[in-house]
Amino acid sequence: MNNKNLKLTAAAATFILVGATLQAGVPLNNLQGTGGIAFNPLAYTAGLPWEGGESNSVNQVVSKPQVGAWYVNLSDAGINWWAGSAAITFADRLEVSGGYGFINAHKYGDKSINTYNLGAKLRFLDENAFDTAWVPALAVGGVYKYTDSSTVDALGLDDDGFDAYVVATKLITQTPVPVLLSAGLLLSDEVVNGVVGHNDYDVVAFGNIDVLPAENVAIGLEYKQGVDAGDGIRNHDYYDGHVAWFVTKNLSLVAAFAETGDKDKFYRRGSAKDLGVGSGLVLSVQYQF
Repeated sequence: MNNKNLKLTAAAATFILVGATLQAGVPLNNLQGTGGIAFNPLAYTAGLPWEGGESNSVNQVVSKPQVGAWYVNLSDAGINWWAGSAAITFADRLEVSGGYGFINAHKYGDKSINTYNLGAKLRFLDENAFDTAWVPALAVGGVYKYTDSSTVDALGLDDDGFDAYVVATKLITQTPVPVLLSAGLLLSDEVVNGVVGHNDYDVVAFGNIDVLPAENVAIGLEYKQGVDAGDGIRNHDYYDGHVAWFVTKNLSLVAAFAETGDKDKFYRRGSAKDLGVGSGLVLSVQYQF
């Protein structure tokens, strides 16, 4: 590896894992508020450390807050989805997050939906633990989700549910450019990401891959397997391709294109295989204080 690539690898590792003295980085606040990308969590916890202070002071126990805002334009389904959230981490290990979503399905009349999420994530194994270069960060977490969707009663669903997950994340720096890999398992009863409601539980897989071709740019793909929520309801698999620009040490901007499944099955009970809300553009602004 030449000197240029060595410098790029070292810089990217610093930005992503340490929190960056010059640039922001992952994890972002995802659509539910958890430290991750768009749909999926990462094993890394959100929030940069405070500068200075005694080792036993409050500002060394509680991280700086981290906030994120998302806009999802599912134009073919006539849906606009806004989401905002905040997260902090305690003792550099326990992340707590809260999120709010507003979904306007204007193509179907007055179909506005509000969602509320409360999450927690515990990183129980640090990346490169035991003086290795290959051990991933490991974390477990959960998200309580509530929706006031009018389709809950119409479809006989529950208005709240709980997700639980385990996730492993690793930044590979031995490649010509750094590569971030993440994968996990999710236990969920969600219907359309919990926006429409909740039903029966299923275990599904999810994963992310991002490459860092420059010090302040990440390009990646995200995948989330669709939950089979029972009673003939199966969520479509979710995919997105995204580009993140770490503008400053605090600010990150994200653009993506997401595919969530067949929009024509959004409100159908009897034919809800591969249930989804179409595809569209995704934009996000993230700020780490």
